[in-house]
Amino acid sequence: MIKTAILTISDKGSRGERVDGTGAALRNLLEEEGYKIEYYNMIPDEINEIVEELMKASDKLKVDLILTNGGTGFSKRDITPEATLKVIQKQVPGIPEAMRTKSLQITSKAMLSRAIAGIRNETLIINLPGSPKGAVENLQVVMPALKHGIDILKNKASECAR
Repeated sequence: MIKTAILTISDKGSRGERVDGTGAALRNLLEEEGYKIEYYNMIPDEINEIVEELMKASDKLKVDLILTNGGTGFSKRDITPEATLKVIQKQVPGIPEAMRTKSLQITSKAMLSRAIAGIRNETLIINLPGSPKGAVENLQVVMPALKHGIDILKNKASECAR
């Protein structure tokens, strides 16, 4: 079972001005696929808060996977990739490349995503879009490879089929 944290990055959501449909959609998909949601939080687009939450979920809660949603676009307040870069030790460029490639088949706006993915200790962190539809579509693209990648990250590679 993959222990997962979902972090919704939204100024309006964190102020209670918007319901978090994206976090809920991700939770539903993950639970259907057997993932265990260990942690969920909604925070504003503030770099220090995002960094703290990413470190908390990785270092203290020791989740296997952190999914952020929101803050990956062009707005001045969109800083999720920058916060993620502050905490990861290795980038995993294939994940956002795959997500953008598949998303480009749906909308040309996919090329505007600045989402990244990376590793901190034994935790994989993936930035997803802020819309429920976009976040779910992007996650579905990479889900088939996540268990294998996390098994390798956790030194369980001999337990998984290659």
